[in-house]
Amino acid sequence: MPSGRRDPAGLLLGAHLRLVYLFLYLPIAVLMVLSFNNAGMPTAWTGFSLRWYGALAESGPILKAALNTLIVATLSTAIATTLGTLLALGVERRRRSGLLDALLFAPMIIPDIVLAIALLSFFTLLQFTLGLHSIILSHAVFNIAFVCAVVRTRLRHFDWSIVEASIDLGAGEITTFRRVTLPAIFPGVLAGALLAFTLSVDEFIIAFFTAGAGQSSTTLPMQIYSMIRFGVTPEINAMATIVMLLSFTLVFLAQRAQREAVTG
Repeated sequence: MPSGRRDPAGLLLGAHLRLVYLFLYLPIAVLMVLSFNNAGMPTAWTGFSLRWYGALAESGPILKAALNTLIVATLSTAIATTLGTLLALGVERRRRSGLLDALLFAPMIIPDIVLAIALLSFFTLLQFTLGLHSIILSHAVFNIAFVCAVVRTRLRHFDWSIVEASIDLGAGEITTFRRVTLPAIFPGVLAGALLAFTLSVDEFIIAFFTAGAGQSSTTLPMQIYSMIRFGVTPEINAMATIVMLLSFTLVFLAQRAQREAVTG
């Protein structure tokens, strides 16, 4: 192709890529801009203002829901990260099995509503009281598979001979795990934990089904849903903006940690 001329196919693909990004992110950008709108109507711009973020800070139900979300995300992430890491270590030491991988990835593939109904039925069968604790356990079950998948990515590049060398030199299994294995796979563990935290913060369906009744177990996505049924308000735009910025930040950090886990 002569110098100075651009490939028409490349131009078309570039234009298509820009349209896709525009389609995906323009609604989000509009929502974020409207969260700084001074008007009480969420779609009529009258000037820049931070009043709706101040209104969020003074809203008791929203602050309570945010605290519940933070508790659920933190505790479920701790449980899922611990169990998911141990599961990944156990699976990688075994011979590869397509059936085992399918069972591990099932919670990631099946629809959330199916998993939510299954968890609700299980809790009902055990006569387990619903509340914030049931959401924590449900989110942990949902996130274990994601943590396991991320940690297994790091373990595929892990040199198991250093574990055997540590044991041969007299270190116990717990000491070997704490001083050899865990530091080596920590980027993968961190990436899995950040991903689990992000998914827990954003998750709605499983929390909605397993929360039980009452404001005491309402998470932030549930609070947004209860508010949006009466129409989109500037407070909802502001709250959605904060949640999206938090989610984007955590996803970015998880991707950075996972990239470091893959490259070693």
